[in-house]
Amino acid sequence: MIRMIDFVLALCGIVILSPVFLMIYIIGIFDTGSPLFFQKRVGKGQRVFTLIKFRTMPVGTDSVATHLVGADRVTRVGRFLRKTKLDELPQLINVIVGDMSLVGPRPCLVNQYELITERALRGVFNVRPGITGLAQINEVDMSTPKKLAKLDRLMIDTMNLRRYLIFFIRTIFGDGAGDRV
Repeated sequence: MIRMIDFVLALCGIVILSPVFLMIYIIGIFDTGSPLFFQKRVGKGQRVFTLIKFRTMPVGTDSVATHLVGADRVTRVGRFLRKTKLDELPQLINVIVGDMSLVGPRPCLVNQYELITERALRGVFNVRPGITGLAQINEVDMSTPKKLAKLDRLMIDTMNLRRYLIFFIRTIFGDGAGDRV
């Protein structure tokens, strides 16, 4: 049932927000020359997939966790996209193809070994990663792997349709600060 809700909401989001996608894409061409960013992430069953985002840093920036990147690496447009979470919109495509859910643990980078270990110990990889979740609305990022993995497990253990919708709605209305650098 959640998969069907994910699919329908993501498809509606892409259709309704297509003018926003196009505008950000065009602005991104002028900002970085390459508006989309593709990055390998760890998903359900520890399967690696390609996450899609709007680019917020110059082409060639190292592929490391956001909290490890200096704020000076984020472009002016990128700061706005991160603050408003608009950089996450292309992940709706990841939801449609089944790599992600709208709500779930944020997918980590393949080189975040400590977080991968902590999540594996807690069975976090048994579910699809999400665009938002309990950690995001509480502003817990990947800089605290053990704390994050514990929150991910708590979210998984207590997830139901009502909580799914609450996390989704709270994110839309601004809970969480977006990626911090």
